[in-house]
Amino acid sequence: MPSLKVLQLVSVGDIPGPLLRELEGPITTHLGVPVTIAKLALTTPAYAFNKDRQQYHCNAILRRLAPLAEPGGGVLGITDVDLFVPDAPHVFGEADRESRTALMSLFRLRTGADMEMLRRRAQLEALHQAGHLVGLSYCEDSRCAMFLAQTTQELDRKGPSLCNLCRNELVKLQR
Repeated sequence: MPSLKVLQLVSVGDIPGPLLRELEGPITTHLGVPVTIAKLALTTPAYAFNKDRQQYHCNAILRRLAPLAEPGGGVLGITDVDLFVPDAPHVFGEADRESRTALMSLFRLRTGADMEMLRRRAQLEALHQAGHLVGLSYCEDSRCAMFLAQTTQELDRKGPSLCNLCRNELVKLQR
């Protein structure tokens, strides 16, 4: 998988610009991927709402984000709605390596969080999803950004960077 030339952050709904800008640094620092904030924003994804679950289907939103990717680039959508995939009660985010598209939500990251904690959680989740787009897999080290956190407690235990194994894997992927 060739490395990403650029990762575009796309607001899906009304995401504050300052929060989007806070996500740039960790991705560039830890993955070496330049980040831009898209001028185009998508509206709140009513088309993806599932009435039975009262949540939004990740894959439906990912399909709308995919055409926004530039050649050699990727897209990370940021939304504030509650996301799901069929085999899980909820997800913080989801990535599709093939389309180089990922999505993350602030909805559950807000639980019990002040603005500083929300910023940290959002940076961790953005780094995690972007990590998938550059080819990294889930990590078993609960302190690594690539660990699959399923609760905010697990997310809060993660460190703001990659473990040695994931850093080494990233170096291999970038060759």
